[in-house]
Amino acid sequence: MKFKAMRLAPLLAIIALMCWALASPVGSSPDDDFHLPSIWCAAGNKVNQCQAVADQSQRAVPKTLGKERPCFARIAIRSAACQEASSAAGQDHLVTTTRGNFQGLYPSPYYQTMNLFVGPSVELSVVLMRLVNILLLVGLTTVLYVLLPVSRRLPLVWGLAISLVPLGMFLVASNNPSAWAVISAGTLWISLVGYFESSGAKKAVLGIIAALSTVLGAGARADAAIYAVVAVVVAVLLTASRDRRWVISALLPIGLVITAAVFYLSAQQSSVGASGIPGYPDGDPTHPLQWRYLFFTNLLNVPSLWAGVFGSWPLGWLDTVMPAAVCVASLGCFAALVFTGLASMSIRKLLVVVTVLGALVLIPVYVLVQSRVFIPVAVQPRYILPLVIMLAGVILWQAGGARLRLSKGQVITLVSTLSVVNAIALHFNMRRYITGSDVTDINLNTAVEWWWNFSAPPMTVWVAGSFSFAALLVILAKETMLAPAALPHQETSSGCMSRDPGEADPGLGPAGVDDGVSRACGPGPAEPRAGIQFLT
Repeated sequence: MKFKAMRLAPLLAIIALMCWALASPVGSSPDDDFHLPSIWCAAGNKVNQCQAVADQSQRAVPKTLGKERPCFARIAIRSAACQEASSAAGQDHLVTTTRGNFQGLYPSPYYQTMNLFVGPSVELSVVLMRLVNILLLVGLTTVLYVLLPVSRRLPLVWGLAISLVPLGMFLVASNNPSAWAVISAGTLWISLVGYFESSGAKKAVLGIIAALSTVLGAGARADAAIYAVVAVVVAVLLTASRDRRWVISALLPIGLVITAAVFYLSAQQSSVGASGIPGYPDGDPTHPLQWRYLFFTNLLNVPSLWAGVFGSWPLGWLDTVMPAAVCVASLGCFAALVFTGLASMSIRKLLVVVTVLGALVLIPVYVLVQSRVFIPVAVQPRYILPLVIMLAGVILWQAGGARLRLSKGQVITLVSTLSVVNAIALHFNMRRYITGSDVTDINLNTAVEWWWNFSAPPMTVWVAGSFSFAALLVILAKETMLAPAALPHQETSSGCMSRDPGEADPGLGPAGVDDGVSRACGPGPAEPRAGIQFLT
C-alpha cells in the first residue's frame, strides 16, 4: 500500500502550532490577566484554584494569575524571567483580583471548557489548554478535509494557511478566547456549505461540525457570534435553491443563527453595539462634524487593521514587534493568492465576497465611531482576523467551470515565502520572551533568561516549528494545487457539473444565471482538472 504524505499533515500542523504554544509564557496573550482568572474561576469556588471574597466583583486566584498585568507586558526588553518568583508560589498562594469574567462580560462556554484542564501547576495547565485549542482547529479541519469534495478543500486549507501567519498562529496557540473565534471562522461557513451539498451520514456529520463551530465562536466572544451569522449568510448565498430539500435543510442554519443570537445577548459585550467599547473618554455625540470625521477617518485607516493581521502590529500585549519583512511577505502571499482567486467568479460568489468585505470594513468602523475613538485605539487586528480568514476562503471558492491558475514557480514561491515568514515570526516571538528584544543573537539557546522547565531547548522548538510548518505547506500544495486528480464538482464536456456518487444535488438556480452552484449531470465522462490549473 502506497504511503500518502497527506496523512502526516495533521501531525505536522499540531507540531507547528505547539511550537508557537511553547514560544510564549503564561500571560503572554492580550488581556490574559483577565482571561486566565476567568478560566480558573469558571467552576466556582475550588480550593487553591478560586475563592469568592466579600466583593462579588472580585475573586482570589493563584498569585501567578492575580496581577493586573504580567511583569513583562509592554516592556519589550524585559524577558519573562520576572515571572519566576511569583510562579514559585504555585497554586497555594491566592491573591485578590478584579480582573475576570465575574460579571458576565464574555460568554461563558470558553472559560468553562478550559477550566476542565486546570491542574495543580499553572504552567502545565496553560500549555494543556493551548494544546486543546490546537487540537480543535486541526481536528475539525482534518475531518472537513476528508468529508468535503476535492474542489472545496483548497479554500478550506489555504484560506487558513495564508491568513494565520503570524497573528493567527500566535492566537490559536494561546489562552485567548480569540482562538475559538479563529477556529469558527475557518470551519463554520464551509462545513455548512458541505452540509447543503451532501446527503446521508456525510450531511449529518457536516451539520454537527457546523453546529460545533457556531458554539465555539459564539461561546467565546460576542463579536464572534456576529461573525457566525455572517458565515451562515455566506453558506446560504452560495447554496440557496428553491428546491424543497434545500428549504428543509435550511432549518439548521436558522437554528445556528438563533444559537449565536442567544450567546451574543447573554454577554455584556453586546452593549458595545449600542455604546461602544467602555473605558474611553466620550466626545460630544451631538456634534455632527465629529461623527462624520470619526467615520471617514476610521474608514480610510481601517486597512491598517487588516495589515496588522499579517504583522504590521506587534503581537502579545502589543509589545512583540515583527520585522517589516514579515508583514510585507505575508501580506504579499495573501494578496497574490486572493487576486488569483478572483479569476473564478459568479454572481453568488460576488455577493458573498461583497458581504464579507463589507463586514470587514463596516463592523470595525461602526465600533470605533460608537466608541468615539480613532485607529489604533480600542479595536485591534485580532478582532477582525476571523473575517480576514473568511474572506480568503470565499475568494478561493471555485465557482462555475473556472479554475485558479498558478504556475509551478508561483506555488513554490508561495510555499517558500510563507515558510520563511513563519520561521522569522516564531524566532522573534521566542526571542522577545527568552531574553527580551534587546538581544539579537540568532541562537535562542544563548543567554536564556526564561524557558519552560518541561520543554526541549528553545532552538530545538524553533527548528521543529519552522520545518514542520514548511513541510505542511509542501504537502498541502502537492495535494490541493499540484495533484492531477479530478474534481468531484467539475465541468463535463456538456457543460454541466458532476457530483460524487450519493451526493445530493443542491438544486437549480435562476435560469440562465451562472450562480456557481454545482449542477447534477446526466451520464458522461468528466474531463479531469486539478484544483489549480498551471500556466505553461
